[in-house]
Amino acid sequence: MKITLSSLLAAFVFILAGCTSGSTVKIKDLRVEMKENPVGIGVSQPRFMWKISSGSPDLVQTSYQIQVADSPDKLKNGDDLLWDTGEIKSDASIQIPYEGSPLQSRKQYYWRVKSNTNQGTTNWSEVNTWSMALLNPSEWKATWIGENNLSNQGETYQGKSRLAARYLRKEFTADKPVQRAVLYISGLGSSESYINGKRVSEDIFAPGPSWYPNRVYYNVYDVTDLLSKDKNTIGIALGNGRYFGMRDMQKATLPSLLAQLEIEYTDGSQTTILSDTSWKVTSKGPIIANNEFDGEEYDARLELEGWNKNGFDDSKWLAADVMETPPGELTVQANPNLRIQEEIKPVNITERPDGKYIIDMGQNMVGWLAIDLKGKKDQPITMTFAEILKEDGSLYLDNLRTANVTDIYTPAKDGNFSWKPSFVYHGFRFVEISGLDYKPELAAFTGAVIYDEMKTTGKFETSNPLVNQIYKNAYWGIRGNYRGMPTDCPQRDERLGWLGDRVTGAYGEAFIFDNALLYNKWLQDIEDSQSPEGSISDVSPRYWTLYNDDVTWPAAYFYVANLLYRQFGDKSGIIRHYPSMKRWMEHMQQTAMKDYIIVKDTYGDWCMPPESQELIHSQDPARKTDGAILATTMYYSLLNMMSEFARLSGHENDIAAYQELAAKMKEAYNAKYFNPETAQYGNNTVTANMLSLRLGLVPNGYEEKVFTNIVKKTEVDFGGHVSTGVLGIQHLMRGLTEYGRVDMAWKIATNETYPSWGYMVKKGATTIWELWNGDTADPAMNSANHVMLLGDLIIWYYEDLAGIKCAQDAIAYKKLIMAPVFPEGLNSVSASYESVYGEIKSAWKKENGSFNWDITIPGNTSAIVRIPKEFGIKHANQPGVRKVSDTATYTEIEIGSGSYHF
Repeated sequence: MKITLSSLLAAFVFILAGCTSGSTVKIKDLRVEMKENPVGIGVSQPRFMWKISSGSPDLVQTSYQIQVADSPDKLKNGDDLLWDTGEIKSDASIQIPYEGSPLQSRKQYYWRVKSNTNQGTTNWSEVNTWSMALLNPSEWKATWIGENNLSNQGETYQGKSRLAARYLRKEFTADKPVQRAVLYISGLGSSESYINGKRVSEDIFAPGPSWYPNRVYYNVYDVTDLLSKDKNTIGIALGNGRYFGMRDMQKATLPSLLAQLEIEYTDGSQTTILSDTSWKVTSKGPIIANNEFDGEEYDARLELEGWNKNGFDDSKWLAADVMETPPGELTVQANPNLRIQEEIKPVNITERPDGKYIIDMGQNMVGWLAIDLKGKKDQPITMTFAEILKEDGSLYLDNLRTANVTDIYTPAKDGNFSWKPSFVYHGFRFVEISGLDYKPELAAFTGAVIYDEMKTTGKFETSNPLVNQIYKNAYWGIRGNYRGMPTDCPQRDERLGWLGDRVTGAYGEAFIFDNALLYNKWLQDIEDSQSPEGSISDVSPRYWTLYNDDVTWPAAYFYVANLLYRQFGDKSGIIRHYPSMKRWMEHMQQTAMKDYIIVKDTYGDWCMPPESQELIHSQDPARKTDGAILATTMYYSLLNMMSEFARLSGHENDIAAYQELAAKMKEAYNAKYFNPETAQYGNNTVTANMLSLRLGLVPNGYEEKVFTNIVKKTEVDFGGHVSTGVLGIQHLMRGLTEYGRVDMAWKIATNETYPSWGYMVKKGATTIWELWNGDTADPAMNSANHVMLLGDLIIWYYEDLAGIKCAQDAIAYKKLIMAPVFPEGLNSVSASYESVYGEIKSAWKKENGSFNWDITIPGNTSAIVRIPKEFGIKHANQPGVRKVSDTATYTEIEIGSGSYHF
């Protein structure tokens, strides 16, 4: 690939910045199971990780020592340790499994670590801690309780389900000084927990959603600081969540509570408060309906003042009913719940001719609207949510299908009030407010941005405003579609875990968010939703059960497991799910393979741009890729992946069979679909050719010819625009760049005409649409907040434009290959990614004929930096530089950790 940068100076200066001698090596950011000081770990061999840093370059760990004890004093004194590794000669600092004395349920443990490095030995780290969950089902003594009937007017589980929230309470006594108190709780479908009127945590929609017939999650909270001497009250509010489903249900699975509060006193005695029939329950509270599709209705006239505190009169409440025990395995939840992650204020309010008001948040967001308003007694205030406005300024609701998306608050008296919902969320930019007799101020409204609690790990900015806006749209869309599972959309009557949306998308998301725990949990959802025969549901958890036995959607199961290993060094998903993955592979081979071709496909290259902007799906056969091509290429890639998974999980005996089948499939595939005279696959769609090329099916020597067809098809037939759907777009940007057409990738990335991401921006989008023509297509499928059309764009941003790429022979950025591309018209890129080893930074800039590049590599890692020869680099032996070599096209510099300025 030749990169022309004629404006650059011929001379290129290389210096090292920020290096001081004799600096202290530090150890930081300790994690157990990828969490800081977690409460309630459910694995018997938790894994440890840490980061090291230094002010001097080229920091490498040479050995480590971990110590674990059941008290901080024992740890500091080195007495009666449960595990002392001694000095382990290794540079490993992530995913180190515990190998000490067996860990016990409930117990709290303490640990510390120190590292020996090429720059000296660290001090012992700060003492960190973790506690264990209930490891044996027999340790649960509590009973599932609730209100086992529909006792309020209008409640139903038919059609649009409707049900009031349940409120449960229990008073108890803690008459001695408390050493430790831990609450183990599963409040299905969603719960808010209080002790003495104070929230146990800021978690929302806890516990996480699951396929309840197979698995039910519980959470663990340390509530020591919430208990009072003598009298205490525990109060739990239950919403419907995904347990009492939003639409037709064959069986009413009413909200239920399982709670076990274990109190340890300083004198060594214990008390356990269990959910049982001694608790009181009512559904006559203020939340008279809650449904994630339809909204929450709150009647302040029914408020239960002090219901979660001591002394409340619950004489009219009922004794709690014993509920049917959910059949799923009770499992401690490893991934964090949702929380309010940001708050934003609206930018405009408009009065409508009918006296209603429309609030504009300025951003399509996901969460809820908190209000501070003035109301009149008995006069409901209604809030209806939408992503888009019609041309006349009214809400556009056609694309929400049957979702009512309306919150209703009824004041108990005249005057000011504050309110926010508890058990629903909305995807919206605009909110229509009715029931007010005055125009409210913008300050009266706050948009709470809600998604799974996780750190934002990536930043990305360029000199191109359009690219920046597309990235921002992706950022808002990705986090808006995290709801204890990755969802397809946050606004209509769907909001499901579609697998096809995340096959490659999850990889790009992992640059922006620390989503490892969420996606590890989703792998379990997929397995729990698998049929006995081996079919994988295209939606998991399978709230819609779709056993289509295609390949392209279930492939997410494998790709996400691989992502967790490659990006975070976590191979637990591969090991845990290997048997079910193998079962699916064999099932597909038996039921969908004919003459080594996978003949079954359901969705095609979903959502490729149609020939007419009014269509959802193309009707032109020339634009459609043969389903067997899609299925076979993807299955072939999974065979190669399974060979690696077999090695990682200790099933080496399976590798030969995978490789043999892959070879036969490749031969059969090319015999049937490849035309050696034209170097075309099938009917020569970009998707057919790109998948064949990127997934390794093209015969040796034909790669450039196949790529020529991709270029010609893109340029001539589609005017340099996207011509792929969900499958082709997963490889488009990287494929074009790998074969030397970064200019074409850049054109696609910056197009402003249909079909393109830029077209969405020019039409006012602040998230990513479901369809390339989401502004003109049938409302039945034009969500304004989807992420599947991002494909590999975010990966391309970070790996190719910024040059933050893990080396092929490395895991989790232990070694990087930093070789950014420099498309004409792009003058700067500034990006960072917080890897499991630390923050990686890459910021380059072209200005006035000069070029500058700043790089930061975290401790205990290294990088290969490649700079085009035409930049005329001058180099010298500098601290941190391990090796310098030249090829015909670039200068290659191997560097250790540190901050560098080129």
